[in-house]
Amino acid sequence: MLNWHRVCNVGDCPEGASREFVVGDRIVALFHVDDAFFALDGVCPHQGGPLGKGQLCGHTLTCPWHGWQFDVRTGQHLTNRAVRHDGFELRVADDEIWVGIPTEERGT
Repeated sequence: MLNWHRVCNVGDCPEGASREFVVGDRIVALFHVDDAFFALDGVCPHQGGPLGKGQLCGHTLTCPWHGWQFDVRTGQHLTNRAVRHDGFELRVADDEIWVGIPTEERGT
């Protein structure tokens, strides 16, 4: 199940831009590429770099700390096929961008 959170207006993340948002207890990296929005977990799996502050070139995101590269559409690491970074579902409605954060399953 997803909890939906408004992160910004469409105009707050222009084409070719990346932004970072705190949503609940998560950091979300938002990207605007080719008239579409994508969201990844904002913490690089390598050593915790801030992906929302990385360099975006087309669909390729480069972490600012150590240069790990990901495809923002899929979260796939570009040189290590075994690494796929978590992404989030997005909705755009009434000029607002919403991100779906999974709820934690609690055992009984």
